[in-house]
Amino acid sequence: MEAMSEVFVQIDELLIAAGERIAELTGNEAATITSGASGGLVVQAAAAMAKDDPDRISQLPITDGMPHELIIQRGHRFMYDHLYLAAGARFVEVGSTDGCTLDEVEAAITARTAGIIHLESPFKSVGAVPLPDLADLAHSRGLPVLADCASMLPPRANLTIFTDQGADLVSFSGGKAVRGPQSTGFLIGKPEWVEYARLNNAPNPGVTRAQKVSKEEIAGLLAALEVFVDIDEEIETRHYREQMNLVVDQIAEIPGMAAEVKHNYDHYIPQAVVTFGDDWRGPSTAEIVERLKAGTPRVFAADGQGPSNTMWIDPLNLQDREVEIVVEQFRNILIEAASGR
Repeated sequence: MEAMSEVFVQIDELLIAAGERIAELTGNEAATITSGASGGLVVQAAAAMAKDDPDRISQLPITDGMPHELIIQRGHRFMYDHLYLAAGARFVEVGSTDGCTLDEVEAAITARTAGIIHLESPFKSVGAVPLPDLADLAHSRGLPVLADCASMLPPRANLTIFTDQGADLVSFSGGKAVRGPQSTGFLIGKPEWVEYARLNNAPNPGVTRAQKVSKEEIAGLLAALEVFVDIDEEIETRHYREQMNLVVDQIAEIPGMAAEVKHNYDHYIPQAVVTFGDDWRGPSTAEIVERLKAGTPRVFAADGQGPSNTMWIDPLNLQDREVEIVVEQFRNILIEAASGR
């Protein structure tokens, strides 16, 4: 990144070359860089609506005369999905928060439909239409599937699974587990759709012009991805599990607490999941989370997506030296809470 700061380049040409390298690193046909995974959602929407039409590209976010509706399952609504709307698109919601059928998706397709959204995220898969089925339907109607998979790394196999299952554009974060610049992301997918995305993306003068990624950030993301794909995931996973076993061992012995290490679709790396049992006599899970945030040192635990009586510790952002600090703080707050303090 420092070396890149000392030279001048054509950003559009750099992005093409960087995209080719990302495609090679991730095992995909094509790729391009975006301003975070959320910036990728704006680009996905713009690409679905304008494609490679220069008049439409310059017209967005005004969508007069072009398909501009994106079908989304109600169970796939999430806090960042409004980014799709920033390009001028509008949602057509189908199904319920409990689930959706392929027939409901198909019934929503009209001449105004520009694409179909698919979300891959913890606690969002139950009842949803599977991606391969969604892709088959979309492609039979000439529509793209726009997938948001921002937080679905690791496992590294996800770099190809979603495109193999039919997604045309998949958005990933360049931060999070990749550990590149937090302001970066990348789209992978079919060459045709990645090209549409590139044409609708900064530095071109379209609706995403404000979402520029600097040459230094581009270099940083490439370097981070090269490291990320080369890591032995089995060793990495074993290390996370060892860290979380330390948490479980200290918390499980507290009356009213159950703790275990979980590693599955909803817990993408081994995480220490703590369950407040019926015999817990302290405050609610939410209050414990707030006490952890307010403590010294501050500890940020995850809650709010799984069962209401659970919370968990995610080791992704923890250094080895910090694990024992987190365990001690967590244990002390639980013991104080159980005693009525």
